[in-house]
Amino acid sequence: MPNLVYDTRFFIEHFYSANKGIQERTKHEILANKSKYVSVITLHEIYRLTLAKEGRETARLRVSLISKDFRVVDVNSAVALRAAEVRHGSSLPMADSLIAATCLDLKAACISDDPHFAGLRGLTTRWI
Repeated sequence: MPNLVYDTRFFIEHFYSANKGIQERTKHEILANKSKYVSVITLHEIYRLTLAKEGRETARLRVSLISKDFRVVDVNSAVALRAAEVRHGSSLPMADSLIAATCLDLKAACISDDPHFAGLRGLTTRWI
């Protein structure tokens, strides 16, 4: 089974989609895969979003649950430098470049429908 890195967009759909079908697909995706990773950058983004929408207690709980179900990948110097290379000459946001570099470092597919990832050389994406 290939390595998979779950982008922030996946969790936004998982936690906030009004579409029950999408929530079922995200739940199935989480349960079906064993080799699941999440960048610490995604934890930051989900914490920040949940903090604004639902408060500190829910944000802490949500990030804690993600951290239990996924292997959290920190940003190290190799990922940081690779992200700079990925971002060079583009308008790719820094957070997305760090997530993309994490995927490339792990030789993992990125689970996202974010158009920022489209066309990045060497990066495979898929959606639920």
